[in-house]
Parts: sequence; C-alpha cells; structure tokens
Amino acid sequence: MGGVNAAGRTSGHQAYRRTILDALPDTLQAQTILALAAMMQLVSREESGGWQDSQGEILDDADVVARYRQHVLDHTLIRRIEDERFGSEGIPANRAAQLDLNAELTFRVRRRQLPNDVPATWQVREIDKRMVEVVIPPGALDVLLPERRSALVRSAGQLPSGFSPDTLYRSVHHPRGLAMTIFGASDCLGQSGLDWAALRNRLDPDAIAVYAGNSIGQLDNEGWGGLLQSFVGGGRATSKQMPLGYGQMPADFLNAYVLGSVGATGAVLGACASFLYNLRLGLEDIRSGRRRVVMVGTSDAPITPEIVEGFRTMGALADDESLKALDALTLLTDSDYQRACRPFARNCGFTIAESTQFLLLMDDSLALETGAQILGAVPGVFVNADGWKRSISAPGIGNYITLAKAVSLASDMLGEEAVRKRSYLHAHGTSTPKNRTTESHVFDMVARAHGIESWPVTAVKAFVGHSQGGAAGDQMASALGTFAHGIIPGIFTLDAVADDVFAERLRFFRDPIPFEADAAFINAKGFGGNNATGLVISPAATERLLTQRHGQRAIDDWKQRRETTLAASEAYLATSDSGQFEVTYRFGEGVLEGPELSMTRDTLHIPGFDQPVSLAVDNPYGRLS
Repeated sequence: MGGVNAAGRTSGHQAYRRTILDALPDTLQAQTILALAAMMQLVSREESGGWQDSQGEILDDADVVARYRQHVLDHTLIRRIEDERFGSEGIPANRAAQLDLNAELTFRVRRRQLPNDVPATWQVREIDKRMVEVVIPPGALDVLLPERRSALVRSAGQLPSGFSPDTLYRSVHHPRGLAMTIFGASDCLGQSGLDWAALRNRLDPDAIAVYAGNSIGQLDNEGWGGLLQSFVGGGRATSKQMPLGYGQMPADFLNAYVLGSVGATGAVLGACASFLYNLRLGLEDIRSGRRRVVMVGTSDAPITPEIVEGFRTMGALADDESLKALDALTLLTDSDYQRACRPFARNCGFTIAESTQFLLLMDDSLALETGAQILGAVPGVFVNADGWKRSISAPGIGNYITLAKAVSLASDMLGEEAVRKRSYLHAHGTSTPKNRTTESHVFDMVARAHGIESWPVTAVKAFVGHSQGGAAGDQMASALGTFAHGIIPGIFTLDAVADDVFAERLRFFRDPIPFEADAAFINAKGFGGNNATGLVISPAATERLLTQRHGQRAIDDWKQRRETTLAASEAYLATSDSGQFEVTYRFGEGVLEGPELSMTRDTLHIPGFDQPVSLAVDNPYGRLS
C-alpha cells in the first residue's frame, strides 16, 4: 500500500497512526511526529543522524518533537484551507457588467491584447509597433470587471502543510492529482519491499494490470480547469491540459512513468465509490486467472474554488455559515474548522479533501513464491445501483445489497462468530444529515439479519475529509493500520450520536478502542447511486486461510523468503521517515514503437521483458471449423 492524505503518508501506517496518535506508546508517537515534521520540511536529516531546522540549528529527536509537535498537529488532518485564494484576499473572479458610456472612451493597449475581431465602431490608431490607441464611441459596452469573492467554505482535508509531491520529481506542470499519483504509486512500491523489475520479469507481461483513476478528473489550472477557463480568462490553452485532464490518467501515468506495464489498464469512475470499483476490477482479474499482479488506486485533488463552489451550491458541503449555525457561533476559529466533519453526529455537510491511495494486489501463490508482505486480503467487492430515484444525488437502496453480500461472504469464510465479534464497519460517514440516517439504517438492518448486537463503527472522514473517488482508499489504508496495531480510530468529532441515527445495534465511540479484528467492511455510498462494499480480512485470518489451502510447509518457506522483503521495506520506511522520498518517474526510458518487437504465432517478445507475452486466448464460443 502507498499514498498520502491529510493525515500523512500511507506506507508504514503513518497516516493511520496520526489518527490514533494519543493512543500510541510514547515511542511511536514521537516517531510519527518526527516523520511528519520531516515530510512537512520543518526539519531535515543530517549525516550525523540529527536534525537541522530552517535556521541551521541542530536538534535531536526529543528537541524536534517538543518544538514541532503542536505545529504538526495543527497542520495535518482537516483544517482551515491554506490556499491564499480561500483567505482574506478572496477568490479572483470577474463580474459581467454593461457600461453606459455618455462620452467617448479613449485608452491605450498592447496590440496583441486587442480582440481578434475588433468591433466596427472602435477606432484604432497605431502608436508604435507594440501599442495602439482605441476610441470607443458613446453607448453600451459589455465588460468583465475583476473582483475578489470571499470564500464561503474554508475547511478541507489538505495534504500536510509543506509537502509538495510535484517537487519530488521533474513534474513539468503536472496537475496536482497526477503528481500525487506518482508519489502514491512510488510509496506503494517502496513499502512492498519487492524489486519491481525482478517481479515483472518473472511474469508474462500481460499478467500485470493497472486500474486507477479518480471521480472528477484533473480540474486544476494544469488540467481541464485551466483549459475550460482559457477563453473567458484571457489565457491560452496548453498542449497538456486536454490530455492530462482525463479521469483515467492516473493509470496512464503509472504505465508510462512508474511501472512500464504493457498489461491491462483502465479506470472505472463511480463517484465516491471509485476506489472500490477499481479494486473490484483487480480482484476479478486475479480470481479469473487473467492477471497475477494488479496495482489499483485513485488520486483526487478537488480543493479548487470551482469544485468547492459546485458542491456548496448543491448543499452538500459544510460551509462557514452552516457551521456557525450548527454551534450558534458568530466567528469560526481554527479549532472549529478542524471539527467541521462530524459523521453520525449533528452535522451540516461533508468536508472536501485530497488524497491518493494505491494497493498492490497479488494472487496467493505468487505472494508466497515471492515472499511478499501480506497486509491483508480482499476476497470480495460488491457493487449495486439504487434503482429509481427522485434526485440523482440522493441515497437509495443499493447499499443494502452491497453490505449484505459482503457480510454473507465474511460469514461463510470466517464464521458467524467472527463476524459478530471480530468485525467492524468503516462507514462512508460523509457528515451529511442524510447520510447519517440512511447509512446507519443499512448497518442496522444487516446487523439484525446476522444477529450482531454491538457492531463497531468508525468514519475516517472525521480526520481526513472526503476525497471523492479516493474515499474508500482512505478507509482501506486505515483498516490495514487497525490490523497492524489492534486499534480502531474513534470519531473524535462525535460529541453525541444524532437522534435520527439507527444506533441500537451499532457501537459508536469518540476515542480509539483496542480491537482484534478479523475483518473490516469498507463502505461507500456515492452520488448517482454508486454503492460499493469491500471486505478486507486481517493478515492473521489470511494466513490461516493460506495454511489451509497451501499447507504449513509452504507457509514456513514463505516466511523465510519474506525476511528479505521486510528488510527492504524497513529500509524504505526509514528513508521516508527522514523526509527523503524515493519517487519513481521514468520519463522517456525504454520507449518502444513496434519495429523492436518480434512475434510468433503464439508469443510476442518485447525488449526489456524477460518473459514473452502469450498470445493464446480462451475461446468459450465454439468453433466453426
């Protein structure tokens, strides 16, 4: 696994540890603060092993923790938006107006700034090669008047302050979501401890796949946002904005610049369920035997004025006025913004966020053969629509089906007792009044059907916000952290469960709780009826299943091979914790265009790949001759 969200880096469970910080032993708390301080460029690692701050002062670990702990806490998770456009200066905008000129208007302007089609009534006189004088006669004149609009939403789940993924490689004006993609996938490979080139070379190149995308596309200035604003804003479209804006571009970037994969690729865009949709593609490919390794994930960077305003006008976001009304406040402070997202409590809307999350999936035989770390297993992802709807954004009935099927699979694999006593729910938990009622009713109905009396529920959006298509990836990363540390994060903004929540059989909690989980249910309820629930089971439960399938000897051999993988992974994590990130970005390397290939009837040989692509295909349709 790899990535980054408002809580920090995914590998090494850093982001997860930030959400349970006070429940950790002092040594792990200090390690988390140190790594985040380095990530946020507050300090840098010295060759001597100490740290250096921006003024050149040398600090030891204890000094860094004492000096920067509060800064790290204040500048991670949900908080006041740090983009200057959302601050006191306001968001740059234009207001359409019609001037009624009662006299001639004369002005000078650069020749290249004149309209391509100068109005017939304008008189233009050349001053020199660059400047002209324009005279406009009296009458009506349509203009755009520049203005600054106050931001109506000022809270979001932003990446840790000071961390800029585009500075870690030659980004060449990549949209933020794609720069995050490069970091997230690199983090995933580094955490795996596997040599990607060696892994790739032992497989048929077509046994590898990448399914990654997002829910909105790249809508910042480097992507479709800048493209769509170019005419009205007086700018020029660039050659990169159109192609880099596509929603499947994270997958394209991974194939071209990180993995060099020629296998299956693509993305399914399903609003807030997009991560699980792509996870389902990878799972089905592996179960069918078509692929043996699949990287899946999402990368969303939607904290732009236009996207925020779009969600606000829907009534979906927790805007400043709604937050004030919720707590009867006249002024919002930084601490109020940090508590903007309140799943299953009295709330007023979700908090937008940015995140990138990636998983590396393998079939079980290959995982054992390569000595891979096993962080968990995903035996099923279920997707269902809502059917007839009044409003396209309103919740419906599909989530009842997805969760019920996921729980049925868990019961069949792990047993009813494991589901009743050792499973928990990672709720979609958007912090909207509608969600708290509808999602809790889904949970309640499934709990009653399976005899569950006190089902733990957590909602990681309280910490990191709603990253749109990446939301379930944030939930998945948190679940893997719970398996590793035995603690479920609480919903820290939950002062009291709202009266309209179906809570009789659900266990809500504000503080982290110890819990030895065999399974977690990753739930997503997306706009348009894009419902999905993924079942993820713990490493311990996975190992028991693998022993049953492959035998104890195979497991013992895997554990021996895993030692090398774990050592490589630990080395990567130590380097990353010091703020030195190993980002893979291979632009223009190993480019092939066709003439370099060689082909037989049954195989295709590609330079740079040890194994050929098998051209044998299954034919389930019968033969005519």
